[in-house]
Amino acid sequence: MAHGIIHSHLPRVLVVRPPESFYLYQSQYSHKFHFLKAWESPLLLDQFLSTHARDVQAMLSCGISPIKADLLCHLPSLRLVVTPSSGLNHIDLSECRRRGVAVASVGSVASCDVADLAVGLLIDVLRKISVADRFAKQGLWASKTSYPLGSKLKGKRIGIVGLGSIGQEVAKRLEAFGCSISYNSRKQKQSFSYPFYSNVVKLSANSDALVICCGLSDQTHHLINKEVLLALGKEGVIINVGRGAIIDEKEMVQCLVQGDIGGAGLDVFENEPNVPKELFALDNIVLSPHRGAFTHETLTSMREIVVGNLEAFFSNKPLLSQVIND
Repeated sequence: MAHGIIHSHLPRVLVVRPPESFYLYQSQYSHKFHFLKAWESPLLLDQFLSTHARDVQAMLSCGISPIKADLLCHLPSLRLVVTPSSGLNHIDLSECRRRGVAVASVGSVASCDVADLAVGLLIDVLRKISVADRFAKQGLWASKTSYPLGSKLKGKRIGIVGLGSIGQEVAKRLEAFGCSISYNSRKQKQSFSYPFYSNVVKLSANSDALVICCGLSDQTHHLINKEVLLALGKEGVIINVGRGAIIDEKEMVQCLVQGDIGGAGLDVFENEPNVPKELFALDNIVLSPHRGAFTHETLTSMREIVVGNLEAFFSNKPLLSQVIND
């Protein structure tokens, strides 16, 4: 496998682990690039990189294959990391900058999809849609006279953590439902009139639902801790479409089990694909297997941006969506 790739005249692109729907990259773009598929090699990764990838200049990365210093040291010729993701917590941006490696993401192409799911999870938790679905499908409607009431969305106070492109789309959607919006972010956004809270505990205390939209970084790791969760209160709902580790998952599970918060809609988890089993029996929880950005339309757009960046790089043209590491 590797030998045919090594001698190809096409530009070579290293892929350590395949991103979502990699077969489409392979089938649609194999006439443009030779993908060095490290995961298919019987060699250990370090051996594979040292043997076959030392002169590789471009790499396609997905979120399950971290790009850190220990990997980069095996790739002295690398000049580009392109990722079909808007989240960048799997890439050591400062190390890439130090080594002169450009990084290109897919930007905000998935923001609307992620926002749609966030609002969907919130409505589901409040109106008990998934629970009602199970209730009807299990034939319980005929045998039980009552069904627990849900909660109205209109008038809810929504606290958004991270008013970037996803957070802004969530705010736009929930405003249309008649909710009031406030937010926490790294800094206040002067172009928005929503109330700003520099302290996430105070935001939580003044919200009926907290929607997590920020990226994962050293600053946001376990930002949503026990104090924030308790401030949300027994009727409060937490929605997470950011990254799992933004919430202290053990504390959240304990709060949910003990009834310290009212419910949760979770698309991301701290140790994916492992979901805390304590959540499975709770009817006030809606779970999704990290699907926020994954629609047919957006995956197509992501592939087009990834390939456009690779084509630009190998043609010595400006990248379409270079990440500014500030």
